[in-house]
Amino acid sequence: MNITASDLILLAHAGFGVTGCLAALWVIVETLNASSSNAARIRSAALLTAVCIAAAWIFGGYWYVHFYAPEKALILKGPWPFAHDIFMETKEHLFFITGILAFLLPIATRDALHSNAVARRLVLAVASLIVVTGLVVEGAGAVIGHGVKIALLRGGAQGGTK
Repeated sequence: MNITASDLILLAHAGFGVTGCLAALWVIVETLNASSSNAARIRSAALLTAVCIAAAWIFGGYWYVHFYAPEKALILKGPWPFAHDIFMETKEHLFFITGILAFLLPIATRDALHSNAVARRLVLAVASLIVVTGLVVEGAGAVIGHGVKIALLRGGAQGGTK
């Protein structure tokens, strides 16, 4: 078995993305039960969310710049060109939203959520959007990966001519 740097970077990208989504889910659960005793856990989970999403950005950006071009060519020549045309294009724009929200989350959790209903609703909304957009981006990555696989399995001879 030959595991390349590209494989490890892509795995780190997806792993940090999923971990960031799970940390945001943790923020939701803790915030639904906000009290003075779990305030530190909420802040820690929010910081973990931001750190993981930032790491996913870094690994994903590096992989995209250094390794995606040959896979893009395979996808576009294969039977699933929409894997790039729709899913990668969407992912390229949607990930900004997830990142900005992830960076906002630790700031939003600085308030005493157990005594401030408005702040609590803000944190719940931000964390929920991180989970939803993060999972959509993860799903798009799966479609893109499958687009490469199908192109390789079918010899990349079918599909568009881009």
